[in-house]
Amino acid sequence: MLFHRRNFITIAKLAGTSKQLLRQFWYGTPAQMNVHLKGRDLLTLQNYTADELKYLLWMASDLKQRIKHEGEYLPLMQGKSLAMIFEKRSTRTRLSAETGFALLGGHPSFLTIQDIHLGTNESLRDTARVLSSMTNAILARVYNHNDLDLMAKEATIPIINGLSDLYHPLQILADYLTLQEHYRGLQGLTIAWIGDGNNVLRSFMASAAKLGMHLRIATPRGFEPDLRITKITEQNSKEYGTKLLLTTDPLEAADGANVLVTDTWISMGQEEERKERLKAFQGYQITMQTAKSAASNWTFLHCLPRKPEEVDDEVFYSPQSLVFQEAENRKWTI
Repeated sequence: MLFHRRNFITIAKLAGTSKQLLRQFWYGTPAQMNVHLKGRDLLTLQNYTADELKYLLWMASDLKQRIKHEGEYLPLMQGKSLAMIFEKRSTRTRLSAETGFALLGGHPSFLTIQDIHLGTNESLRDTARVLSSMTNAILARVYNHNDLDLMAKEATIPIINGLSDLYHPLQILADYLTLQEHYRGLQGLTIAWIGDGNNVLRSFMASAAKLGMHLRIATPRGFEPDLRITKITEQNSKEYGTKLLLTTDPLEAADGANVLVTDTWISMGQEEERKERLKAFQGYQITMQTAKSAASNWTFLHCLPRKPEEVDDEVFYSPQSLVFQEAENRKWTI
C-alpha cells in the first residue's frame, strides 16, 4: 500500500502522531539501521556506509528540530571537551563546532598553531597523545590530509576532519541535510558540480551514490578530481545504480540537474596560482544562463566564502539559492 507524504501527515495529525514519527517518515528511523559509530574517526565519508550516512543526517535533523524548534536542552556532551586544531582560518567550521559542542553542554578549546607547540617544539604524534589524555575528541582543520591519518593512528580518541586538502566531509553532510530539507529526500537527485576538482567535490564523490544521487561534474582540463577517487566513484555508481558524468562543459553538467554547486576556484595556499586559475575557469561562472539547462526545480549551493567570479549575484541571492540555510546546517551536522 502506497501513501503520499501529504496523506501520511493528515493521518498523523488525526491520530495525534508525534513530530518524532513524522521525522522518521521523512528521514528514516535509526532503529532500522545497522549503525555503530561510537569511537569512530570521521576522516572521509568514503569510510561510511549508506546507513551510517543516513543515520548522521537523521541525528542532525532530530537535533535541529528538538533544540532549535522545540526549545529542548540536550546536554549530551556535558563533562566532555573537544580540542579544535586549526591550521587554516575559518568562519563556519569554527563557529559551528564551538556553538554546536557548547550547545550540547561540552567545552570546545580552539587551538591554532600559534597557540600550541604543534610543528615547532612538539611533533604531531606527541600532540595527538597529549590531547588524547585531556580531551574526548579532536577536530582538526589542516592542510595535509596525511596529518589526519597520523593523528588518527596515534590518538586514542576520535579524530574529526574539519577540512583537509583531500576531503571536507562536514561540509557535505551539511549540504545533504539542506537538500533533504528542501526536496524531502535525496534519492534520485542529480547534483551538478561546476568548478575545481577540490576537496569538497571529492567528498561528494565519496558519498553521493550511497544516498542514491547522480553526479554530473564539469572541471577545466588540468583541474579534474584525483584519478584514484574517480575510480572509487565509478565503482560506487555501479554498485548503487546511479549515473556519473565527467566533462569540461559546464552546460553539459548542468543539463537536467536539480542542484548546481560550485566552490572557490582558489583555495587557501593556492594564491600564487590565482592568475592561471582565473584564466582556466573562464566560462565556469554559474549564472541564470547556466540554470536554464538545469531542472525546473533547481537549487544552488556554495560552501562559502563566495567570490563573484564563481557565481553571479542573480543566482547567489535568488530564491533558489540555499547557501545560508546550508551554512546554518553546518552547526546541526557537526
